[in-house]
Amino acid sequence: MISLTKALVALAAVGLFSVIGVREFSAACGPAKPAADAHGHGGGGEAAHAQEGFGAKVCEDGLLTAIKEKVGLGSEAMAIKAAPETGEAKHAEGDKHDEKGHAGHGAEKPAGAARDEHGHEGGDHAEEGGEGFIKLTAAQIAATGIDMAPVMSGALIKEIAVPGRIAINANAQAKIVPKLAGTVAKVTKQVGDMVAEGEVIATLESREIADAKGEYLAARRTEELAKSTFEREERLWKQKVTAEQDYLNAKNVHQEALIKRDLAHQRLHTIGLSEDEIAKLPTASDEANYRFYDIRSPIAGRVIARDIVMGQIVGTDREAFSIADLATVWVEISISPADLPFAKEGQDVRVSSGGKTAMAKIVAINPAIDTETRSAKIIATLDNAGGQWRLGDFVNAQLISGKLDVPLLVPRGAIQTVKGQTVVFVNDGPGFRMRPVTTGREDSTNAEILSGLEFGETVATSNTFTLKAELGKAEAEHEH
Repeated sequence: MISLTKALVALAAVGLFSVIGVREFSAACGPAKPAADAHGHGGGGEAAHAQEGFGAKVCEDGLLTAIKEKVGLGSEAMAIKAAPETGEAKHAEGDKHDEKGHAGHGAEKPAGAARDEHGHEGGDHAEEGGEGFIKLTAAQIAATGIDMAPVMSGALIKEIAVPGRIAINANAQAKIVPKLAGTVAKVTKQVGDMVAEGEVIATLESREIADAKGEYLAARRTEELAKSTFEREERLWKQKVTAEQDYLNAKNVHQEALIKRDLAHQRLHTIGLSEDEIAKLPTASDEANYRFYDIRSPIAGRVIARDIVMGQIVGTDREAFSIADLATVWVEISISPADLPFAKEGQDVRVSSGGKTAMAKIVAINPAIDTETRSAKIIATLDNAGGQWRLGDFVNAQLISGKLDVPLLVPRGAIQTVKGQTVVFVNDGPGFRMRPVTTGREDSTNAEILSGLEFGETVATSNTFTLKAELGKAEAEHEH
C-alpha cells in the first residue's frame, strides 16, 4: 500500500514536471518579442541571446546539449560552433540596418554631396562653367553683334578736346559774278547739281557782249588790211619803187591795227569767252548769237547757292552762283589761348560726330584772339569724298598732341563695372568669362591694363553691356 502510494506520488511529480517543461520549452522555442534597440527597432544580437536562458539553449541545441553545457561539458565545442554563427548574425543585422539607411549602421553620404551656400545639395543650381561664366554659341555671339579682339600693346594718345564746325574749303570754292550786265536768258543748273569745269550754267543776253564781239571782228579786219598794205609797201620799197617814208607809214598803221585787235581779243577773254569761241566768231553764220553771253563754272564741284532767275536783269555787282568742290571740307576749330601752343600746322585732329570718326590735318592757325569768344581759330582739312560730312555740322575735335606706348591696352568699350569691380569678358570656349582687371591711363578710345589680362587673350570689345546683362540675369536666377 505504501509502495503504491509512493509510485503515484512519483508519477504525479513526473507529470507536473513534464507539463512545466513543455510550457517552458514552447515559450523558449516560440517567436519571442524582440526588445527595442536605441533606434526603436527590435534587436537580435548577443545581448538578446544572453537573456534567453536554458529554454532557448534547449530550443537551439537540443535537450542533451543544453544539459551538458549547463553542467560544464562541451563548452569548447559550443564556443567553436557559436563563433561563426555570431559573426554571421552581426553581419546580417548590419546589412539589415544598411538597407534601411539608419545612422551608425548604413553607408556614409558621399563627400561630394556638400551643400552650397543656399542649402542645396549636389550643385544642381551651380552655373555651367563656374561663377562669372556666360555660355553663348557662335551664332548667339554673331546675333548680338559682339566683336572680339586680342589684347595687344599700343599707344595712348594725348588729346585736347575742342569744338568745331564743318565749313567750305575756301581753296575749292568759286563765287560767280557776271562780268557784264544783261538779262537772264537761260539757267541750266540748280542748287545741288554737279558741274564740270568750264560747263555752262546760265546764259545772258547783253548788248555789251555784242559790242565787244563786233569790236573784235572790226579790229581783226582792220589788222588784216593794214598787214596787206604793209607787206605791199615793204615789197615796193625793197624794189626801190616807193619812198622809204611810205614803207614806214604802212608799218606803223599795221602795228596800231595789230594792237587794237589784240586789245579786243583780250576783252573777250576778260568777259569770259574761251579761245575756241573767239576763233569761231569770224566764221559764225548767225550774227544774232553775238548778243548772248554764257556763264561758265571755273571749277568742278556742286552748286551750293544760286541767285538768278529767268528774265532777271543782272549786273556785275552781285553773286549769281556759288560752286564748291566738297571732296574736301574745312573744320573750323575754336581753341582757347592756353591750348594754342599745343597746335601746330600739319598736326592730326580726330573729328567725330553722330557715330562718324575721321582724321583731319591742320593747315592754318590764326593767332589772333576773337574779342567776343576769347578763342583762336584753327583750320583743318578733312577728306569728304564720300559726302558724309555736311556743311554747317558741329563736330567734336581732338587735337593729338602726344603718344604714350603701353604694353597692354583694350578698347574702352571692352570695360564694364560689375558690383563695383572693373571687369572685361574674356572669350572662353563656348562663351565668355568675367575677369576683374586693373586699369591705368586711358584716352578717348583705349585704356591701359595694369593687371588681370595676358598679352594675346581674346576679349569682347563691343556690346559688352549685353554680356553684363546676361551675367546679372544668371545670378538672379541662381539666387531664386
